[in-house]
Amino acid sequence: MMQAIPSLAAIRAFEAAARHQSFTRAAEELGMSQASVSYQIRVLEERLGFRLFARAARKVHLTRDGERLAKSVVEAFDLMRAAFQTVEADQQATLTISATPTFSANWLAPNIGRFQIAHSEIAVRVLAHEERADFARAEVDLAIRYGDGDFPGLRAHRLMPTEFTPVFGPALGAGPRTPAELFDFPLISPGDSYWRIWMEQAGCDAALLDRLTGTSMASQTEAAQAAMAGHGIAMLSPRFFAQDFASGRLIQPFDLVATDGMAHWLVYPESRRNLSKIRLFRRWIEAETA
Repeated sequence: MMQAIPSLAAIRAFEAAARHQSFTRAAEELGMSQASVSYQIRVLEERLGFRLFARAARKVHLTRDGERLAKSVVEAFDLMRAAFQTVEADQQATLTISATPTFSANWLAPNIGRFQIAHSEIAVRVLAHEERADFARAEVDLAIRYGDGDFPGLRAHRLMPTEFTPVFGPALGAGPRTPAELFDFPLISPGDSYWRIWMEQAGCDAALLDRLTGTSMASQTEAAQAAMAGHGIAMLSPRFFAQDFASGRLIQPFDLVATDGMAHWLVYPESRRNLSKIRLFRRWIEAETA
């Protein structure tokens, strides 16, 4: 009948002491006291029924039986170290990010190259979808989520507030001169709550939106394309379309940029907070969105 393996704590103490030929150095490596290492080895010797170390004043050395056992035990620990190092290296090599299509296309895509230049050892994989990633099932390292910061079980870092304002493309002509004139133009996705919030903050009668039946778009990216094509005025987050404003493809007619009190957050499980690739990405994106 196969005997149970001795205490792993005792085996670990023996392996370190055998490599160093010193209880003191083994204790330093393991973060234990010398007395604890000595105790664990004594437990192992009693379990085996023979001495592993010959003890002399202020020094120890392996017995013949100890040398025979140490060879296999040290090799086994080396194999385990190599296995963990391989897995950790694979984990560190690729950073998988989950984000909404709008954030992915209009913020990550134009900016992520700077992160990859600074950290060429990390490959970045972006999964763009509206559904929230399930960290327990999906192979996702971190996510960019919209909300109020209440993400149970996740560590969350606020990146940028949710802001929005009406925009249109040059094909629409001069565009509205006052907020009230917005109703003289076709509005893209007039049922979007952002329209109502902005209208209320601009002092307009938001109830008039209920009478409109404009084209609805699934994302800000699609709404921006429709606006640039001259199909109407869209309610967009200016931060996501900086290049389009700079090039003149989109025009912001009013200074008012409204917010709903929400924000975009970087989130990841608490258990992953010490991964270096996550720490590096967090520092980078917080600096970029500051």
